[in-house]
Amino acid sequence: MTTRWPWISMLVSLILTLNPYGIEIIEAAFFAGEALSRSIWAPIALTIFAIMAAVILMEWLIRIYIFRRRARGATTA
Repeated sequence: MTTRWPWISMLVSLILTLNPYGIEIIEAAFFAGEALSRSIWAPIALTIFAIMAAVILMEWLIRIYIFRRRARGATTA
């Protein structure tokens, strides 16, 4: 591991967002002409975004932990 950036989860999030289903969910949640469609899909889309952000944050924290542990040096008991 050479970088601390959470590139794996960011790449997966980008792929999930930019595929046809992800774009359709975003359009239904924020750009739909009907208020009913927006009110149904907006909480679902925001929940998906929050889960993706939590996964990215968790990967970043794990990478920082591993990076610091390797910098310290592994000790054996």
